[in-house]
Amino acid sequence: MSLRLRLTLLYSTLTGGVLLVFAAAVIYVFNALLFNQIDNTLESSAYIIIREMKMTSLGRVEPDLSSADINSDVSVQVWGLDNELQSSLRLPEGYYDRPFDRVGLRENNPVYREISNNGKHLRVLSVPLELNGHKIWVLQLAADLSEVDVARVGLINIISVLLLVAVLFSGVVAWFTLGQTLKPLKAITDAAEQINRADDLSRRLPSGGTGNDEIGDLVSSFNQTLERLEALFTSQQRFLADVSHELRTPLTVIKGNVDLMRRMRVLDEESLTSIDQEAGRLTRLVGGLLMLAQAESGRLTLNMKQVELDLLLTEVFQEMSILAGSKVHVHLNEIDQVFVNGDRDRLKQVLINLAANAIQYTPQGGDVFLSLEKIRDQARIIVRDTGPGISPEDLPHIFDRFYRAEKSRTRGKSTGFGLGLSIAHWIVEHHGGRIEVESKEGKGTTFAIWLPALNVKGEKTLPLGN
Repeated sequence: MSLRLRLTLLYSTLTGGVLLVFAAAVIYVFNALLFNQIDNTLESSAYIIIREMKMTSLGRVEPDLSSADINSDVSVQVWGLDNELQSSLRLPEGYYDRPFDRVGLRENNPVYREISNNGKHLRVLSVPLELNGHKIWVLQLAADLSEVDVARVGLINIISVLLLVAVLFSGVVAWFTLGQTLKPLKAITDAAEQINRADDLSRRLPSGGTGNDEIGDLVSSFNQTLERLEALFTSQQRFLADVSHELRTPLTVIKGNVDLMRRMRVLDEESLTSIDQEAGRLTRLVGGLLMLAQAESGRLTLNMKQVELDLLLTEVFQEMSILAGSKVHVHLNEIDQVFVNGDRDRLKQVLINLAANAIQYTPQGGDVFLSLEKIRDQARIIVRDTGPGISPEDLPHIFDRFYRAEKSRTRGKSTGFGLGLSIAHWIVEHHGGRIEVESKEGKGTTFAIWLPALNVKGEKTLPLGN
């Protein structure tokens, strides 16, 4: 069953239910009004009869019913305690010698009852009459309800027809209205099927005519999902291509050196050194990929402890000074004592990666500057070099996997795979910090790492003013 049909049936059922309740209320009010009118007529007639009723010396009631100004539709009986009919007026057929309501004769208070007997449907008012505090007669007045029954049946028939017509009309209106309302969903379904058949994630669902409603929100969300899927699919394709490229070069070098030594039938020290270097590159590549995979899957855990950043930065400075040798001058500028909550090994990995990149891309005789400063509740680590800088086109992508701004160069033995900055970005973010970069071509590059600082007791410091 289609959604359109289900909603139409639901709407029609709800409409029918509401109209049915309304119809029942109308019939109830109609009956109440008619019976109230009949009861008022019987009551007024009873008052007139009682007012004109007389008793003879023999104890019989002699009301002048013929001259009583009572409604012509009212029948009257006066019964004595000996179940003897003492007087009557306009009796219906079958009630010449029997009371309208036998139960009413035994009542001690006025009572209204509906009686169906002898093919007659009557509304009966039984009024006990007393003399000197003793019940001596019972006055019964009856009104024929046949016309009321006819009117009620006619009203029910009319309401039933109107109810049926209203439900059918609401169903037709709901069917066509839902058809127009759900038309964008049909277009969305067709577009989604075309995208699925064509395997084209670049296509988007049409948003025209949907407006700012739930369907419009659905189209917007679906298009956003397609954008993310396209980005992930493109990233996956690029990732596979990059991995294939990175693996092909060292494997080619290894295979070439092995073939060379086989042809020469001698172990060549230079070839073995080249094989060892390329094997090391493969090991670093696989290690970096494994770390990124663990990080993205949530399996890479951080051993969070209190870390004294000034000691860590001093340790990195000493190691990088040895790495730079006489090529680049490494400087340790201002340094504050700052504590953070973090994984010391991972934070050191970030600093070494940034400092090593700065040394690698800084020309002979250049400078690399390291500094640590506490600013309010944040620790800021600066790694700045005087190298060639990064072009504005490359700058937004430097944290992407396998992205290298020096792609136009011939890769040297120390050139990385474009994974280091991706890993550094992940580590800093999962320490609750952020990493920023500024660069101008020909003037160098500056990396700034911001981390939440701790106070001396190892607790996070609160921002000033709190």
